Amino acid sequence: MTQKASEYDKGFDVGLTRRIIGYLGPYKTLAAAGVLLALLTAALQPLPTLLQRYAIDHYLVPYTNGSNTDAAALYQGLTMVVLGYVALRVLEFVLTYLSTITVGYLGQNVLRDIRADVFGKLQRLHLRYFDQNPVGRLITRVTSDVDAINQFITGGLISMMTSTFLIIVFMTVMLTINWRLALIAFTVLPVLFYATNFFRGKLREAFRETRTQQAIVNSKLNENITGMLTVQLFGRERRSALDFDHSNRALLTSLENSVKWFSLFMPTVAVLGQVAIALVLYFAARQILGVDVVGTGTAAAISVGTLFAFVQWTQQLFQPIQDLADVFNNLQAATASSERIFGVLDTEEEITDKPDAKTLVNFRGQVDFDRVWFAYSEDVTAQTPDEDDRWILRDFDLHIQPGESVALVGATGAGKTSVTALVSRFYDVQRGAVRVDGTDVRDLQQHDLRRHVGVVLQDVFLFAGTIESNLTLDNPAIPHDRVVEACQYVGVHDYILSLENGYQTEVRERGATLSTGQKQLLAFARALIQNPDILLVLDEATANVDTETELRIQDALKKVMQGRTSIIIAHRLSTIEHCDRIIVMRRGRIVEQGTHAQLIAQGGYYAKLNALQYAGAAD
Repeated sequence: MTQKASEYDKGFDVGLTRRIIGYLGPYKTLAAAGVLLALLTAALQPLPTLLQRYAIDHYLVPYTNGSNTDAAALYQGLTMVVLGYVALRVLEFVLTYLSTITVGYLGQNVLRDIRADVFGKLQRLHLRYFDQNPVGRLITRVTSDVDAINQFITGGLISMMTSTFLIIVFMTVMLTINWRLALIAFTVLPVLFYATNFFRGKLREAFRETRTQQAIVNSKLNENITGMLTVQLFGRERRSALDFDHSNRALLTSLENSVKWFSLFMPTVAVLGQVAIALVLYFAARQILGVDVVGTGTAAAISVGTLFAFVQWTQQLFQPIQDLADVFNNLQAATASSERIFGVLDTEEEITDKPDAKTLVNFRGQVDFDRVWFAYSEDVTAQTPDEDDRWILRDFDLHIQPGESVALVGATGAGKTSVTALVSRFYDVQRGAVRVDGTDVRDLQQHDLRRHVGVVLQDVFLFAGTIESNLTLDNPAIPHDRVVEACQYVGVHDYILSLENGYQTEVRERGATLSTGQKQLLAFARALIQNPDILLVLDEATANVDTETELRIQDALKKVMQGRTSIIIAHRLSTIEHCDRIIVMRRGRIVEQGTHAQLIAQGGYYAKLNALQYAGAAD
């Protein structure tokens, strides 16, 4: 996934900053302590140099000049200054440690809250949102984009406050001690600000290009690892290696470019700092030497201690200025990430519960589609013309009685899967209504509705964990005996016991160690354990398995369907002959319905599909 260039050109956004600061609300004390400690640490920075200045002017210079002051007294005073210097450094260490750990805890707590909000938001969003946004992009929102907020807080706002305060402290102290010498030291600052802005722009461009090329390399790497079977099967190793090398070299070029500008930026700042120090030394030395040459006996305008202090402060002044340049770079990247995160959080939830949403009482399992018109496109509304090709279901009218088993058949794109998605209210219809037990699903609580609906997919999704945790979906209220009973009923119990750890066997990613048939039987067991009142079996549960496993799955399907309202989508017509009713769909409409025997006798569309399928099997 690449980033748009404009995202890296964004400046400091007050609105986004205000929203991020809103997350500091529960941690006001921690935030205040972090800022206070950071400012106290900054305020301490000039003090050690002040002590050094005092020691030079009051103890070292008098001694070297042969002053009549007692050497023992000078040594005693110098010892006290040294002890004070050490005490300041220890205090600085303590404050720095407390400031760093406080700000770190603050940032990590805010990250946890934002990450939880984004994850919770993703769970509430409608499926159409996931249809339109790749998984990799959403994972990036919860990981690297959220982590950028940490940089926004710890390496952005607080660092910006600390560096700005530190610059003000140094400039104030220098102006207070000797304003003429301070202005001489400040003459380099305009050049430094210009150089900093210039290099910041170059580094931002290099950073943007590096991120873009890094995303391309990651994409190539993910693509080749995921499709390694195809790569090796068709002998594309060399071609894939050359393609990856091309992207890898482009990343190398962008990294070298960023290194080039960074290697120029650091020496430039260092040289400007040395120029400032040279100016301070030159003008201070002239004043000191000028007084000595005249020999008037009056005190020098600038003491040696002051000169030493100004050299130290000038060096220290340039560090927070350099840090501010890095802070602004971090803020730009963090602002772009913040905008993307809040873009997710601000996404409108299309499928929501009404304030007075109902629960299903005395559930019977009746399902009614009353003249439903449905399309996946967001811009399709009830006013969209009927002839628009984007309609998936067109004036769809179907009534399923409690306990009835209904099979949906038809060509790909006929709208079969959409029917099942609407029963669970994963999408809302544009016209008409979908009703369960006579109540529009839009008037029901989503959680309560879906609690009554069980789904068996062709591509069974298994979570990381044990087989039992996948069967119970980590519901502690489901006893182990119920799990075993369901697995025995669908015929997968013996297979589970044959595994090394039985029901506690760890399942690898997406059930990689299980066959398609085994995963399908586990899906039936999971549906049976959840004990749904409406069963949805999607997209041919018996596809891509051997004959023996198919028979076992069909037997399990019949058992699970008993006493439940069942809607089955099938492409292999032989698997649905036992259904109470078969609905034949074409272009979003019902063209035929009846039992298997009735439809064959009619000699219509279903009979042709059946004949073609058996002819294909015979061939």
